[in-house]
Amino acid sequence: MVEAFIIDEVTEELSASEKALEHTLDLMNQEQPVLLAYLFSENFEVFTEREREFLLFLSCVIWKSVFRTYGSQATVTETHLSVAEDHNWGLLEDNTARQFRERMTVFFDEHPAEEELLAFVEDAILDDEESPVTKEGREPIFVSLKSIVDCLLLPNLA
Repeated sequence: MVEAFIIDEVTEELSASEKALEHTLDLMNQEQPVLLAYLFSENFEVFTEREREFLLFLSCVIWKSVFRTYGSQATVTETHLSVAEDHNWGLLEDNTARQFRERMTVFFDEHPAEEELLAFVEDAILDDEESPVTKEGREPIFVSLKSIVDCLLLPNLA
């Protein structure tokens, strides 16, 4: 499991320096080009610019935290990402809870090994003054980031 202190360290590193973020993006592009292409796909044009930037930042934190914990991962394929995303949307659509945190419980229950990364994402996109994520963007961003986590940590999902 990726531990919280690693996620915190990576978040601080990437928040402190634009060069560190750019370097991480370059490494991510070399290691996982499909993930980066996914993040720049037209699917994400519905989000505000601030949401897209934040989504990219959170993706970098996730990828670098996984990389720091486990090293290089198998290259994610478009099929793998598509299967993960479809699965996650299915979990959300089957969920009848009304509150955001309650709706996210199903994701935590499914793969407890991902708990710290999912908690990081959930906390980052909650509705507060600091988060650039709109209420409408919350669930789609969570599903997108959960799909990335799945691809990195569950390589046999597809």
